Amino acid sequence: MYFVKVGWLAATRGVRSCWYHCLQYNVNFSAPVRFCQTVGDDTTVIRVPRNLQKRVDTVKQTLGKNKISNIKAGKLLIQSRNPSRNQSAGYVLGKFEQPTLCSKGWKHNKSIGDHFTINNVTAVAPFIVKAVDQPSFKNLPICKELLEALHNMDITHPTTVQLECIPKILKGHNILCAAETGSGKTLSYLLPVVHRLQADKSCGTHAEGANSIRTIVLVPSRELAEQVAAVSRTLCSPFGLLTKTVGGGRGVGHIKGIFRRNQPDILVATPGALAKALRRRCLYLSHLKFFVVDEADTMFDHSFSHMLEDILHYTHISSNPRETRGLDHKAQLLVVGATFPGGVGDVLSRVMDLGSMVVVKSKMLHLLMPHVKQMFLKVKGADKILELQQALKQLQQEKGGGAVLVFCNKSATVNWLGYMLEEMGVQHLRLQGEMPAAVRAGVFLSFQKGVVDVLVCTDIGSRGLDTSKVRLVVNYDCPESYTDYIHRAGRVGRAGGPTDVEVLSFVCHPWDVELVQKIETAARRRSCLPGMKSVISQPKPKEM
Repeated sequence: MYFVKVGWLAATRGVRSCWYHCLQYNVNFSAPVRFCQTVGDDTTVIRVPRNLQKRVDTVKQTLGKNKISNIKAGKLLIQSRNPSRNQSAGYVLGKFEQPTLCSKGWKHNKSIGDHFTINNVTAVAPFIVKAVDQPSFKNLPICKELLEALHNMDITHPTTVQLECIPKILKGHNILCAAETGSGKTLSYLLPVVHRLQADKSCGTHAEGANSIRTIVLVPSRELAEQVAAVSRTLCSPFGLLTKTVGGGRGVGHIKGIFRRNQPDILVATPGALAKALRRRCLYLSHLKFFVVDEADTMFDHSFSHMLEDILHYTHISSNPRETRGLDHKAQLLVVGATFPGGVGDVLSRVMDLGSMVVVKSKMLHLLMPHVKQMFLKVKGADKILELQQALKQLQQEKGGGAVLVFCNKSATVNWLGYMLEEMGVQHLRLQGEMPAAVRAGVFLSFQKGVVDVLVCTDIGSRGLDTSKVRLVVNYDCPESYTDYIHRAGRVGRAGGPTDVEVLSFVCHPWDVELVQKIETAARRRSCLPGMKSVISQPKPKEM
């Protein structure tokens, strides 16, 4: 028979007090079947029943005395400053298991200096087809001249997005393509568009004259318009097809001059400039074959959606592939984006049948990229500039330098950070929305050519622009939404770019912590970021 000494207090409070003290002193019990108590001079001796012992063991497990390890052999998915919060890549959380977050407690000031990393668990981007069954563009139904143009661009193998989209577009379907950044979406629509335009030109079935614009590519910024136009000109050069751009920041006279002579086959435009040209009847869309909406999540946002809807009313969108053929053809609609546009159903339902849209979604849509290392650092606002300087030095020492994108939320922050970097002797360029459009285009072109390795910018630099040479993305200001984070992080790990790339985010404010905790939870569960839509939602009927 075993006895437990727990002090005189237990005798005055009965069995419940006994249970509490047994837990407090972490006692191993015997298994008697009866309860009794004997009072001595100084202490009370208590025999504990078997069922109470079982209850104590159950409570110990509930309190986490016997924790299940989330560490397995192999590479770590989550690497924390506190090793007990690490998670291996081979560990899978249960459906109802709550993860222990590295960012738990980051709203407290004592968490300053804490950090964790979401490691890259794959070396190759998921949109790259495996080498075992890697096809070439020769397997796709595109003409020989386009294959030669791709070879000159040093592009030999299509991505998974291109393999899915190109045949469907050539068959005449309206397409909504949602795939991760850097997966080759621009070529996925430009290749079939140029192929069809060339085929029509060789057959003599396209109209000449004032109404001969046959393709419009709508993009949110002038920088992206110039970039898409540059790719289009390369593909169109063997066929004599003309590509032009029209963007904001120019007067009506300049816009009229673009359409007065040498009507383009492909027009890459921003919404404001195109709407202005349509209102002044500088062009007509009666012979349009393709209407492309690039960066759809931005274009269907409230800031652009009304303008986009007005433009779509000038077009005649086909409802089935048969209507895209013949002299009285209608236009194919191609909607492309890195995230699934939320308002697409509301806008498109007013100009077309939503049932005619063929949705192409990548497997990694709205998931964190597994081939990009992502680090999060809890830091004081005043220390961010020093941490940025340290990150730039570390990149130079470990990787011999490389292009860096630094994202801020406001134009004023971009300017202030630029002044600080100048004092530190760091050569850089600035890109923000308050600059004139012509200046912005020149700045980004200089960055792409490698004149300067550091670009400080707002989210204007995160949408669609080709940054395949970038090795490091720094979120100097934490992004305001999951969509912004996906686009910023998507500036690295792109097709044809370097593989040893990183994303560094500075976390300062409580609302930043909430966003980071959701990102960490999605990484641990290997699930989509919360609140991201993945289907075309039917518009709600209006209340009368």
